[in-house]
Amino acid sequence: MALGLKKRGPSTFARAADGSMTLMEHIRELRNRLFRASLAILVGFGFGIWLSGPVMHLLQKPYCDLDKARLVNGNCNFVQLGPADLFLLQMKVSLWVGLIVAAPIWLYQLWAFIAPGLHRHERRYAYFFTALAAPLFAAGAVLAFFVTSKGLEFLLDISGGGDVTTTLDITRYIGFVTNLILLFGVAFEFPLIVLMLNFVGLASAKRLLSWWRVAIFVFFAFSAVVTPTPDPFGMTALAFCLSALYFGAVGLAFLNDRRRGRGREVYAGLADDEVSPLDLSDEPVPTGARIEASAPVEAPEPIAAPAPIERRYDDMT
Repeated sequence: MALGLKKRGPSTFARAADGSMTLMEHIRELRNRLFRASLAILVGFGFGIWLSGPVMHLLQKPYCDLDKARLVNGNCNFVQLGPADLFLLQMKVSLWVGLIVAAPIWLYQLWAFIAPGLHRHERRYAYFFTALAAPLFAAGAVLAFFVTSKGLEFLLDISGGGDVTTTLDITRYIGFVTNLILLFGVAFEFPLIVLMLNFVGLASAKRLLSWWRVAIFVFFAFSAVVTPTPDPFGMTALAFCLSALYFGAVGLAFLNDRRRGRGREVYAGLADDEVSPLDLSDEPVPTGARIEASAPVEAPEPIAAPAPIERRYDDMT
């Protein structure tokens, strides 16, 4: 018995006539992009295993450089609470390093999948914001190292009195440092949001500048909440840096408004409830060109009426 299966048309799997991609082609491309990105991350993970030792030594440096750190045979000492904690920590650090090493490849695969659906000016904005995002994240990571060293010194001065000996768990310490780096790096991306509001036309530079009091208060409140150390150094450093980045973003917004000619519109200087002035001056109207008389147009032939339809007696039944 034949099954009533519907035959798939050629447009389901093949490229459309206008050159656009079909749904199946999008799915196949997404699969290929994900496979290449995963392969790049796997290779980067291998490099991360090789670099995990120096990276962990770098993450331990803010604590080991302190005079109050516990020293055994001249080396900084940590403890692990579980037999597999150090191994799992090395795998975690290796994965983070692999993501950073393979970032150019998997970011390119992501961009290559998204870019065909963007306009030219949207691609230009994406290049601009991506070029700013990496240096801002790196600056936040450097500040996190500074905050970690100062915060640990403050905490050890408070809890280091008496007969108390401080020995840090390696897993919790590395997690503390990496979370601080991630937090500061993401916080430093806030100016990009400010610039995005200006570039898309949602907020002008003057309006952004008028919000500076609210912005500074929000920065200090945000820094006080998210900074894991109770010392004032980390909160103040993060708040000051975010404030400086905010004013820098407002400066770029002024340049963007000046380039686009914003603020020079006809009704830019008027309040919301103010009546706009009307220009009542008379403008001369030029005389139009003379229209020459053309030849008379012949009238169309009349359409003959249709012949009457003969009806039979059985048409009414």
